[in-house]
Amino acid sequence: MWNLATSNQSALTLIIGNYNYSSWSLRAWFFMKRAGLYFEQERLALFETDFHEKLSQYSNAGRVPVLIDADLHVWDSLAICEYLSEAHLAGSGWPKSLQDRAKARSIVSEVHSGFAKLRHALPMNCRAQRSISVSETVRSEIERIDQIWSDPWFINARESGVDLGILDAFFAPIASRFHTYQIELTEPSSHYRDWLLQTTELMEWYQLASQESEVIEDEEVGSPL
Repeated sequence: MWNLATSNQSALTLIIGNYNYSSWSLRAWFFMKRAGLYFEQERLALFETDFHEKLSQYSNAGRVPVLIDADLHVWDSLAICEYLSEAHLAGSGWPKSLQDRAKARSIVSEVHSGFAKLRHALPMNCRAQRSISVSETVRSEIERIDQIWSDPWFINARESGVDLGILDAFFAPIASRFHTYQIELTEPSSHYRDWLLQTTELMEWYQLASQESEVIEDEEVGSPL
């Protein structure tokens, strides 16, 4: 993607949850892979009896992902991406122009703090293809995502080669959800969803998810197709 990783880059380690279910882990992982950063990773299976005990070695927040860079531990997916952009990618996680950065940051912040109903109703489940009925509240959040993906700024930025970096990483789990539950989108949005799903990084993540054996019943919502 950028190939801007510094030659004296310290060893990075990313602590993640299940490939199949951990959407927050996917954000950081996708960003690091797209950026060409070398890193080691440790997967902790979610909801296993020893999950929190193992995670407490790296963070007291009790959530994945966690980034380890030498003696520094960074938790929260957005904080991880921001740190990596500044420390290892010369700021290239965001677009170059001030206006584009402001727009991208606004959207990422909206995704990071919002869409709770969508995330709850449509949990990420890479291995599944499901049919599901959604509430009006969830439908309104889907329509907001569709609106963002169809916005002229968003389309023009992608077509003109503006690297959306962190923004793409935050939308990767949403594209996965829309694929799993066969959510209908407008044409510009469906093109962006399909592009994300066809990236080398997301295809690799799906392959790793297919190799997992854990099943979290609460995340297996909807009717199999």
